Amino acid sequence: MGTTGVSDGDVVCCSSPNGQKLIIDTDPGIQVIRFRSSFASVLTDVSSWPSEAKLSCYEAKLSFKKVTFKLLKFPPVLIDDSMTILMAFQTQELHIIGLTTVFGNVSTEDATQNALLLCEIAGRPDVPVAKGSPGPLKGGTPRVSEFVHGLDGLGNINLPPPTTKVIEKSAVEFLVDKVSKYPGEVSVLALGPLTNVALAIKRDPSFASKVKKIVILGGAFFALGNVNPAAEANIYGDPEAADIVFTSGANITVVGINITTQVKLTDEDLHGLRESKGRYARLLTDMCKFYRDWYVKSDGVYGIFLHDPVSLVALVRPDLFTYKKGVVRVETEGICVGHTLMDQGLRKWNSKNSWSDYPPISVAWTVNVEEVVMYIKNQLMKP
Repeated sequence: MGTTGVSDGDVVCCSSPNGQKLIIDTDPGIQVIRFRSSFASVLTDVSSWPSEAKLSCYEAKLSFKKVTFKLLKFPPVLIDDSMTILMAFQTQELHIIGLTTVFGNVSTEDATQNALLLCEIAGRPDVPVAKGSPGPLKGGTPRVSEFVHGLDGLGNINLPPPTTKVIEKSAVEFLVDKVSKYPGEVSVLALGPLTNVALAIKRDPSFASKVKKIVILGGAFFALGNVNPAAEANIYGDPEAADIVFTSGANITVVGINITTQVKLTDEDLHGLRESKGRYARLLTDMCKFYRDWYVKSDGVYGIFLHDPVSLVALVRPDLFTYKKGVVRVETEGICVGHTLMDQGLRKWNSKNSWSDYPPISVAWTVNVEEVVMYIKNQLMKP
């Protein structure tokens, strides 16, 4: 997300002990997460609770014993995407069952190769990878920003090509099939342009009602964008798709760069990670050199923002975030294309407008920065 797009946000949902599945979709790829939960007795029967009540449970930090996610990622697989995917493989609560790819700061083809390679690096060549859309809904060549993550999306460290191959199903077919197979149980975590999710909605009109939740890494809410003053990269990459998804009626949560740019690893943090016994610490810090240098030039930040990792934390630790609900629309033309604008419902309008009659979605509003950074560092330093 952010300047990148990987396929992996925050899922604010309690489930019955019968289990729930989750799919993540980002520019690095989409992740499908399937999880079985064993909540403490106070949360064992919440399937009929309204979303607000479930959210309140997490915000109140009501305890649960264990939540195990089986996930499928849809990333363009860039540097912080790679960090997120390898973090996910290191997270006991997560069981990755597949990756699907989409364009972002690299092409869909390159993202697919990176996804296959990361599965091999993690010792999981068995995890299926499905290739996603090569470009936005309106057509044309997607915006690819190799100046952020390098020509290969992995910091130009010249890793060998993968030996495994993609599955025959496309990302969209995979999404529709899984949601149809497990109606009301699959959640989607989208960390890049929303092309794959929008195409799934267009392919199957019942997709929005069948999917449990869509969690999106993208947008800049009441904050500057990172492509231009108006727009954030993931939404800018396919604004038409984003507007389709936001207004689809699905149960949606969004984590924007107004949240993720509050969370970073400093140069000192990166040095500490490199010197740690983390299983992927050396590889990731090698990748991060290019990414870090770009942030010094672009933002004057001596370190890296953790866009995609924050979304993963939001998935497994939603209690570290708070949310506001409102209707969100995306500008699809003009100088503000890609701009996300939320109606918080603070006033009653005298007449109908472009936000009228659409259901509200949840937007991440605050983040416990210290706790999120601590969680990410602990995951990355696991041997």
